Amino acid sequence: MERFSNYINGEFVAPVSGRYFENYNPSTGKVDSMIPDSDIKDVARAVSSAKEAFNTWSQTSVEDRAKILFKISELIEKNKTELAEAESRDQGKPVHLAASVDIPRSSLNFRYFAGHMLHRKEEASHHSAGAISFTSRKPVGVTGLISPWNLPLYLLTWKIAPALAAGNVAVCKPSEFTSRTAVMLGSIMNEAGLPKGVCNIVLGRGATAGQALTSHPDVPLISFTGGTETGKKISTTAAPQFKKLSLELGGKNPTIIFDDVDVKKIVPMVVRSAFLNQGEICLCGSRIYVQEGIFEEFKKEFVESVKNLRVGDPKLATTFMGPLVSKSHMDKVESYVEGARADGAEILVGGTRPQVSQELLGGYFYSPTIVAGVKESSAIQKEEVFGPVATLQSFKEEEEVLKCANETIYGLSASIWTESQSRALRVSRALDVGTVWVNTWMLRDLKMPFGGVKASGLGREGADHSIDFFTEVKTVCLKE
Repeated sequence: MERFSNYINGEFVAPVSGRYFENYNPSTGKVDSMIPDSDIKDVARAVSSAKEAFNTWSQTSVEDRAKILFKISELIEKNKTELAEAESRDQGKPVHLAASVDIPRSSLNFRYFAGHMLHRKEEASHHSAGAISFTSRKPVGVTGLISPWNLPLYLLTWKIAPALAAGNVAVCKPSEFTSRTAVMLGSIMNEAGLPKGVCNIVLGRGATAGQALTSHPDVPLISFTGGTETGKKISTTAAPQFKKLSLELGGKNPTIIFDDVDVKKIVPMVVRSAFLNQGEICLCGSRIYVQEGIFEEFKKEFVESVKNLRVGDPKLATTFMGPLVSKSHMDKVESYVEGARADGAEILVGGTRPQVSQELLGGYFYSPTIVAGVKESSAIQKEEVFGPVATLQSFKEEEEVLKCANETIYGLSASIWTESQSRALRVSRALDVGTVWVNTWMLRDLKMPFGGVKASGLGREGADHSIDFFTEVKTVCLKE
């Protein structure tokens, strides 16, 4: 059984306390590895290492930093197969999904931000009142980067790449459920020649290691992706210390389908948007609204397509959905469905644990589920389930569906399906979300801002938005 180590100052080290806890393989339900139960002492050690490295890394030229980030990108791509298998083993997603989405995007994150910093142009100067005023930017220092378990390497590197490209150093705390690829990334960074201490990875629980990182007085910036409740706790800790804060939190995203679409054409894309990665993506369209003129046709096609999804061994190329990440999460997802059933909702498909092979009987598998006839006020319609569960509702008019779509504490994303450009623009403007996709889903341009409103987060990521966050801007006024 593997026993992972923290990555501090370019070396793999045991937790100061010597304590570890068990991590389970979601496909089998068996203990698969031992994770350091890191605490405030380990975080302090990592922050001290980062502070020392900052003195040199912040003075390293953009060109030299970019060379190392490009090399990290190349090595991630070179090790794509091993990384994809590790991601699946930890998180449960199909290997082919990790190999086609997660790992390529992780490589792209480093390549993109290395190139972005090389070609980035600072704001123009201004001449007025007999003076020249201009701005300059400097890195913040030690950045605290906390990433989730659903897209482990993908979202960890989405934070590390811009932080390092801008001249910062980092202390990272990945989810305790998915430590494997974070440890592998440490080895890759060593091979790429990243100086010691520039990036440190502390493994452990959120309540101990995560809290210690969030509250550390020498960490002036926290970037967090995860649940809304955890985001609230981080805000409470960080705000009194005036830390820079970026929060990418939960979502309860509407999928709005108008009656001018080709149902057979869009159903496969809507299925993907609801159930990809076991529905464990904050952007998944979990509330599906279909205009009543095509509702029955859509329901029939949608149900049949979901019935045909393969749930099972994530190592197989034919598997669409693997297990959920943990038993507690599977139980949570199941409780939402059972609650809806008790309230009189109709389970159109799923709502059960699927049949799997003998070796996977202990795994955390749950069937893709469609629930109809739910009340807008019900828990399954209001709260983030974060699993393979979608609700299906009909609507008559545009005004009606907009009211339903916006009647939530969340505001991360939405998708609109229509052949009318004017309707698409009108509905996009009216939706209270950070991202709207029209006739597509999860198509990302890294140059564009990404983030949510309301309880879905604080701040924006991507291109200049990320660099703005990871730097402090300074105005210089020079008298002529």
